[in-house]
Formats: sequence, structure tokens, C-alpha cells
Amino acid sequence: MGAILLGLSFGGLVWMAPILADVLTRFGQGLIRTLGLGLAWIILALGAVGWRLWQRRRLVSWGHWRQWLGVLIWGLVFFGILAYFRPQLTVGGVLLSQETAGGDLGQAIKGAHDILGFFRLIALALAGWVLLMPRLAKRVTVLIAAGLTQAYRRWRARVAARAERQRLLAVQEPAHREVDRPTFATDNATKPLIAKAAPLSEETEGEPGTVDTPLAGSRWTFPSTELLEMAPELELGPTEIEERAKLIEEALASYGVEANVVQINPGPAVTQFAVEPGWDHRYRRVKERDAEGRAKLDKNGNPILRQEEISRTRVKVERITSLANDLALALAAPSVRIEAPVPGKPVIGIEVPNSTAGLVTLRSVVETIPFQKLKAKSKLALALGKSGAGEAVVGDLAKMPHLLIAGATGSGKSVCINSIITCLMMHATPEEVQFIMVDPKRVELVAFQNVPHLLSPVVVDLEKVVEVLRRVAREMDERYRKFAAAAARNIEAYNRNPKAGETLPYLVVVIDELADLMMVAPYEVERTICRLAQLARATGIHLVVATQRPSVDVVTGLIKANFPTRISFAVTSQVDSRTILDMGGAEKLLGRGDMLYLPTDAAKPKRLQGVFVSDGEIDRVVGFWQKLRWGESYLAQSRDRFAEPLEGEEEIHESGDTLFDAAKTLATEHSHISTSLLQRRLHVGYPRAARLMEQLETEGIVGAPEEGGKSRPVLAGRDDEEPG
Repeated sequence: MGAILLGLSFGGLVWMAPILADVLTRFGQGLIRTLGLGLAWIILALGAVGWRLWQRRRLVSWGHWRQWLGVLIWGLVFFGILAYFRPQLTVGGVLLSQETAGGDLGQAIKGAHDILGFFRLIALALAGWVLLMPRLAKRVTVLIAAGLTQAYRRWRARVAARAERQRLLAVQEPAHREVDRPTFATDNATKPLIAKAAPLSEETEGEPGTVDTPLAGSRWTFPSTELLEMAPELELGPTEIEERAKLIEEALASYGVEANVVQINPGPAVTQFAVEPGWDHRYRRVKERDAEGRAKLDKNGNPILRQEEISRTRVKVERITSLANDLALALAAPSVRIEAPVPGKPVIGIEVPNSTAGLVTLRSVVETIPFQKLKAKSKLALALGKSGAGEAVVGDLAKMPHLLIAGATGSGKSVCINSIITCLMMHATPEEVQFIMVDPKRVELVAFQNVPHLLSPVVVDLEKVVEVLRRVAREMDERYRKFAAAAARNIEAYNRNPKAGETLPYLVVVIDELADLMMVAPYEVERTICRLAQLARATGIHLVVATQRPSVDVVTGLIKANFPTRISFAVTSQVDSRTILDMGGAEKLLGRGDMLYLPTDAAKPKRLQGVFVSDGEIDRVVGFWQKLRWGESYLAQSRDRFAEPLEGEEEIHESGDTLFDAAKTLATEHSHISTSLLQRRLHVGYPRAARLMEQLETEGIVGAPEEGGKSRPVLAGRDDEEPG
């Protein structure tokens, strides 16, 4: 019976074999038509899965579902790529030249249109790459976004600069029009300061690269921005920035402070990391209980405890600010400055120096949109530098209204003064802005000696400073008298008044070193500077004072009260920082242009990388103004006007000083007398005290100066008096 059944089975198989072969053949051809050569990839994948099952390993980790989905998407991309090929190959009786190497599946993924299918495959490949390598995709995306943003900003700056130049060209007037020049305030109002302008010289007309755009209604021309240099700005890579952000979070966590870096603002010299404080959590241990309320026990019979959060509070700002030195150690940085909090934001700013400091040129700030907007409103627009986020920071000297600059030697103080003067000369004519410069060091401001903007030659002799400041104060009083006659409150209203017969220019007084002046004549210098700072704003007279010794005997309380806008470069101690800014922080600056800018409308200073102007740029700008034909005559008339003697000086030289009797009395009361004694007792400046000493010597009241600069009176006096 068994043999019969076996025979019947074998016979049935023999009879069914052709039918089964035909079914298998048709099924295989269907797979090939559907999958194409991608069938080999599926066979290999199934083989790998079978091998893992044979080794009794875990097949799927649901925690890595992104990776599995990414592999699947890339497999579909593989089928789509094969659909572009039609090889002369027969597989399983199917000619692939009539189908595709990717089969019907690849053709469906690619679509009917080859170009659209190509972009569809690129999109699928990017999606699979993001799922497989999310961190790398994030870094690449941030890098591309930063590059596009920087390119967009530069394009906007170029467009704004081009539009401004076209606007100035549009308002150009014919060159043959004669325009009367304004007169400067004098004791004799009929004496003009500026003669009528002569035509442009042959040397400057048509010379490329030197003349920018002529002013409407004037023969003066602006220097071109091509005279300034455009240095490339260095930028940190996204990898280095992310590593520093991670180090900051890890360093704070190691000291028990929870915080997250939520924003990064890279700048030319420092990068600001905006840190959001976390929470301080408080826990307590609680016994775990079952449904019946009994305590659960572990295998050793001990109760099982769990931690339960009972409260949480924000991390105090003081805990982060106290870790400045620890963060500097963790980041291997020379110093770290913490701004807590950042004004207007709920974050704490940690400013870390860049590994390579960038250079901020004057041209890179002048061509920005903020400066162009300010220049259209004010003739005293200043390009100060760039902030930690790389944004241009500008200021209006007319609103400051006076600027006090302090910093140690080599910190960038003199470069800042040169950039301020150059910026004003680039965008203002001598009819609009004039300068008076005091340079005791004799080497910083002498480069501007022969420009027509100078109302007086650069003052390098300390004995003449008091006289120059007195002349500025006289000019201020004369302008106030003119304002009162024209019923004008300030210089803007006076210049717009049709009753005014002249247009008054702004006057900027630049003093490079205040400490030297305070040593020569402290009383007279402080009194005159404070009087100018209190009253000169409305008359268009503004002070820019710098010092490298910001001590209380130089920057007195009265001077600070009248200089609300201040700039501090790197100083040697926190005491100096508190003297100039009323707070610490300047002692942690890096130098070389790194500064803190405190405007009048800000409660805290802003950290900037100051503008750098090279000697070559200064020489080119000064050379441009010197090439104008009428520049020499303009400068000569200005100097002649400012060199006029003060009221009453002629009478003093001819008939003697009114304080001569008081000086004679002091000479008879002291065994020794000096110029400084006359300054202190008579409350006069050094020049007048020196003239009194010369008159005493001429009259024979005092003898020749002895060693130490003191003179012994010839008249019988009180020798028991303490020397002055």
C-alpha cells in the first residue's frame, strides 16, 4: 500500500513539474520586471537579516529608527538611479533594455520626466542623510546659513553705498555758480573768515580715485572712500564656536551650575555666548509603597527609596559671574568678561576672545547702512567700530555732546582719535566742521597740520594751551550773543534762520593728553574745559578729550559730570576703570582697539572693536584736501582770525597787568617766589603768571631764577616765611 502511495505521489510530481516551473518562471520574471537589478540588493539584505537571526542577535533596535528609515530611503534612491540605465542584458528571460535596470519600482520613483526625477532623488538622498547623520547635517546647515547671511549683508552694504553715491551725484549743481562762504564769529562781524571759492585746480580735476562727489551749492568735494583700505575680516569656523559653547556648558555643570548656551554672536575680536541660567532643584527621599500602602522592599529586605522634587529656583546671576576666572581656565583664554545680564535680553553674556582677532577698518563701517542713515542727518557722524555680533556701531558727536577717552599706553587711544578726525574730514567740508587740536606729544596729530579744516595750527606747546582754550571760550560767548540777536536757541536754528547773515560751522576741540595739561595749569584748564562742556553744546562747539592716566586728579568729578559719553580702552587696574566708567570691566580688555563705549542713553557700556586707520590712509585723506587750490588761502585766513589778541591783552602789555600789585605784595611776603606760586595764590593761568614774573624781574623786584626755578626777591621781605 505504501509503495502504491509513493508511486502515485512521484507520478503527480512529475505531472505537476512543468506547471510549477512555468509558475516559478513567471514569478521570477515579474520580480525582475518590478525590481530590476535591485533584486540583488534585496537578496543581500535578506541574507544579512538571516545571518543575524542565525547568530541569535537582536535584529531591530527601535531606538535607532532614524537610521533604519534612512537606510530604507537610500535604498529607494538606489532604485531610482538604476532606472536611468537600460543595459543590453537579459536576466531570467527579461531583456532589461526594454525595461530599466531599476525595474518598475525605480521607474515609479524617478517618474516620467528625467530632470524632475533627478531633483526628486537629490531630495530623497538629503532626507536620508539627515536621518542617518543628524549632527553632521546640522553643522553643515549652520555653516551654509552663516555664509549666506554674511554674503547677504555685504551685498546690502554695497547696494546702500552705491545708492548713496548716486543720490549725491543727482544733486550736483553747475560748476560755474559762485557761492558766498560763511564767516566765523569774530569781534568784528564784518571780517570774513573764508574767501569765495576758486575753481578746482587742474591737478585735482578729473583725477581718478581722489574726488568723490561735489556738494550741492558748493565748490568743495568729498574724498572718495577708495582712499581708505578694506581689510578682510577673519571669521571663526562653526566647529570651533560649537566646541567653545560645549566647553562653557561643561565647565558650568562641573561647578554645579545648570546653564545652556542659547545664542552665539561672533565678533571681530571677541565672541559673545548668550547663556540662559537653569534651575536649582531640591529633592527628598521617599519610600516606594504598593497598592495597599506597604513599603516595598528590595532583595535584601531594605525599603526602596526614590527621589522626589520638592522645589526648584532659578540659578542666581552671581553664581555665574563669580566663575569668570574658572571659565577662562577651561577655555584657555587670556580673560573672560561676563555681562550680566545682557541689556534687554533674559540671558547672561560671556565674552571670550577669538583665537585670531579681526581688523575693523574705517571703510567697512562707513559703507554700512547705519552710518549712511546717520550721515544724512548729521555732519558729526562718527564711525566707532563693530560690536560683538559684528554690527556697525556709530555715534553722533552733536548728541554726545562731548567725548572723554581713556586708556593705557598702546591700547588704541590715539588710533581712535585719528579715526574720529579722519571720519569727520571724509564727510564734512571746512565750511561745516573745523578743528582745534592740542597735541602735547607732538607726534600724534601733526599729520593733520596743513588741512583747511584747522582753525589754528596744531598746539604742541603747553604754555599756549590755556590761551587757546580762552579763545574758544570767547568764540562761544560771541556765538551766544549772535543767537540772542537772531532769537535762535542753537546752531541748527541759527543756520536755518533767514535773518542770520552767516553760517556758523561746527567746532571740534581735540585734546590728545589731558594729564599733561593738568600738570601745567590745573586750575585754569579744568575751569575752562568745564565751562565749555557746560555751555558750548548749543553753539556747535564739542570737545574730544583723551588721557592715558584716568586718575581722580586728572579726570576730576567736575569734568566727568560734563562728559556723559565715554570710551575706555584697556587700563591697568579696576580703579582706573571705575574712574572713567564708574564700574569695572575695562581692566579685562584685550588692547589693540578693544574698548567699552558708554553712550548717554545706555546704563551699561557696550564692548566694541574700534576702527583702525593706518598712516597711509591719513596721508591720502590729508593729501586730498591739500591739493585743493584755495586750501592754503583758507587755512591762512583761519589762522589769522584765531591769532587775534584777546580783549585787553594789548593794555596788559603796555600799561602792566592789573594783578601786578598783588604779585609784588606776594614777592615781599615770601623769601622765594615762583610762577606756580603766582598761579595758586592769584588763581591765574600759566601764561599770565609767567608774564607777571617777567614784569617783576624787569622792575628789579626779584632776581634771576635760582636752581629749581624759584626767584629770590630783591626787596627786604620776611625770610622766615616758608618757601612758596
